[in-house]
Parts: sequence; structure tokens; C-alpha cells
Amino acid sequence: MSRLSDDNLRVAHEVIARFPRPKSAVIPLLHLAQEQDGWVTTEAMAHIAELVGVTPADVYGTASFYEMFKFHPVGTWCINVCTNISCQLVGAWDLLRHAEERLGVHAGGTTEDGAFTLEDVECIAACTEAPALQVNYRYRTRVTPGDFDRLVDDLRAGRLAEEIPPHGTLARVRQAATERWSNRGAEAQAKVDAR
Repeated sequence: MSRLSDDNLRVAHEVIARFPRPKSAVIPLLHLAQEQDGWVTTEAMAHIAELVGVTPADVYGTASFYEMFKFHPVGTWCINVCTNISCQLVGAWDLLRHAEERLGVHAGGTTEDGAFTLEDVECIAACTEAPALQVNYRYRTRVTPGDFDRLVDDLRAGRLAEEIPPHGTLARVRQAATERWSNRGAEAQAKVDAR
């Protein structure tokens, strides 16, 4: 797909400047790439590797460790239904089957219109509120099939746009390092280089 855009390249340099070692910025840069394209492309990983001074394999190794990074296009809304033991005990499999029927795809698939990707995932750390799911990593707990149907209807109608941004959007507000903190990163790197 693509390398980081010019605007995102400027952000990437700001992010890298926050760290005493550039390679420490790999995860934030992966998020930036995914926000740009909706998924992490091979070209973006190579570009990130170039920016931080590691190999593309190093970047892929980091990205592939985390479920949140996708290496293929996904829907606008990525729905992760937890089917780990706490959720299983209170109906997660029934919820997943209902979701598959409602969306017309099996877990791992994306709807024809590109709106929804449905995934069967391991624990999402909401065991006391099971069964649980996430939409673009925003939680929904104690979900019934009826709740799921309302969720899908609300997403399609745009009623949750403020609460649940499109997949790949980590946050709506990007933090900015103050000059003081940016200088500390440079100072720390100078100390490392001096050793």
C-alpha cells in the first residue's frame, strides 16, 4: 500500500524524538501507519524500519506479537468477540454464532460492504463483565444477541461515531511532547552515544 504520508512522516519524527533510542518508537509508529491505511502494510513496516534504524523483520516481529496490528485490510469496525473461559461460561459461543449470522460472515471474515470484520479472540480482560466484545478496541460488556443487533444498527446509522472511531484510529487527540521533553530525549541519546 504505502509508506507514511508527508504529514505522518512529520509526526513520526516528533514521536521518534521523544525516545532516547529511535527503535523504541516502533509501536507508536505502527499505530500511526495503521491509522493512515487501516492496516499495517509491508511498505509501511519497511519505512518504519528505515526511520528507526532496524530491519523490516524487526518491525514485523514487534507488530506480529500484538493482535491489534492487522496485516490485511479490515472493516471500518473490527468486532472482537471474546470466547475465553469466563465469556464461554455465560454464552460467548452463542453470541459469536449470532454475530456470524447477523453479519453474514464467519469469524475472521469481513462483510461484503467492508463495514465489519468479525473476530473470535482470546481474553480481552473483561471477565467480570462477560460476555464481552470490543469494537475497534472500545469495550461492550454483558452483551446479549439483542445488544449486538442494536450495536450493529447504531454503527451502520452513525450513532456511535463520537464513541467509536474507524478501525486504526488509536486516539482522536495526539499528544505533543513539549520542547522540554523533546530536549530530554536528545540529551539521553547524547549520553548513550557518549558511552
